[in-house]
Amino acid sequence: MSKVLGFLVTVSLLTLGVAAPAAAASSVDYVALGDSYSSGVGAPGQTGLCLRSPNGYPALWASRNAPKSFTNLTCGGAVTGDVRSLQVPFIPGGTDLISITIGGNDAGFAPTVLSCQVSSDATCVQKVAAAEADISATLPAKLDATYAAIRAKAPQANVVVLGYPLLFDTSSSYCGLAGMSLTKRRALNQGAQVLDDLIAQRARAAGFGFSDVRDEFAGHGICASAPYLNGLTIAPPQNSFHPNKNGYAYGYLPAFAGAAG
Repeated sequence: MSKVLGFLVTVSLLTLGVAAPAAAASSVDYVALGDSYSSGVGAPGQTGLCLRSPNGYPALWASRNAPKSFTNLTCGGAVTGDVRSLQVPFIPGGTDLISITIGGNDAGFAPTVLSCQVSSDATCVQKVAAAEADISATLPAKLDATYAAIRAKAPQANVVVLGYPLLFDTSSSYCGLAGMSLTKRRALNQGAQVLDDLIAQRARAAGFGFSDVRDEFAGHGICASAPYLNGLTIAPPQNSFHPNKNGYAYGYLPAFAGAAG
């Protein structure tokens, strides 16, 4: 009966030329923190020193969900110390929702990828192993300190930590990206697994949500037929090994949206 009554009321309003009441606007105050994978590097429209793009997942989520407020503090190249000193202090009071990707630059992942591209398979495997050892030894304390700073500044916020995708497709031995053999691609993906698993562990230990983007990017790595990531790019160079426009729209955005609620 209530559904019928609601339908009749809506029809009556339209018949009289009166608009039906609009849905209530979102009451969420949303803040985006983190590095280039949150600022939108790799997608069109990057501006400013921090290279923020309207095609990054934070801006895409905000445009689709109309939060009460949206504060974008992300910055390309950020490490955990930058988040603590240059981003967390500017989180507005009353923030309800926070997203963050961080840890990749602390781990030196980009230099490792570039080094692998011009080195032998054996050297690449060694460099990835060294990076994994450094990640395990030094990154946990940095992440713990960063997550604690976020919680202290926004004690009531729903904090969603997002991981990083596996960069390379390994379904075929062939890859159009020069210098990236199957051995190198597998080693680099293994390094990304170690990084993601550690981030997930520390995020959950802090009481934060963790959204794993590896499923969303599966089948869309560099060398795949429809990649969600850029390979080595010359102009602009910072786009190298970052998500492209589709990577943010179909990889990161659904991963965040599902965790944000």
